[in-house]
Amino acid sequence: MARKTKEDAIATRSGLIDAAERVFLEKGVSRASLSDIAQAAGATRGAIYWHFKDKVDLFNAMMERRTLPLEQGYSEIECSTCPDPVQRLRAVMALVLRTVASDEDTRRVFEIAIYKVEYVTELAGVRERHLAASEAFTCQLARDFEIAAQMQKVALPMTAMEAAIGLHALFNGLMQNWILNDGAFDLVRVGRVSTDAYLLGLGLSVPSELASGGGL
Repeated sequence: MARKTKEDAIATRSGLIDAAERVFLEKGVSRASLSDIAQAAGATRGAIYWHFKDKVDLFNAMMERRTLPLEQGYSEIECSTCPDPVQRLRAVMALVLRTVASDEDTRRVFEIAIYKVEYVTELAGVRERHLAASEAFTCQLARDFEIAAQMQKVALPMTAMEAAIGLHALFNGLMQNWILNDGAFDLVRVGRVSTDAYLLGLGLSVPSELASGGGL
């Protein structure tokens, strides 16, 4: 019985997050109320407060559910599959863009994070969390740029951190435009060739079979 109760609680929590995704996408995070989410989930506000402190906590849980697998994927790429930093940079970009392009649930959450959040009043804490995650990601990219420059004996035309900020901006811009235009272009392909052009522009070598469109 206890196991069933735990499984029921997990299912309820997941259902509330599912409902939050739908309501946040429809109304925007600021305008969505916990009552709206409870109604969409077929639950009560009390059920929401049992699982989440407030709307910010629910929003963060929604983001974690979709972004945690991507973070784990990045860790796997770092630890084993791509020892070469240039290939690792390419693989990280490809992982996120491919996931967004192929997984409707992930795309929906990224759309909410990009277009449906106003970082004011109760959501100010969400902004801080977003900035912290962005900074951590950029620092990971900067480390790979520094290692790549050392390995290839290349003097980058900017600092490794500046190169990382630029690549991150390229990545964000592609994703924002793809979502805004309802997937009007091949996000994975454009992301791959844009990443390669950026790396080549910094003076880093990309294996020819990868730069021509093969490989990762």
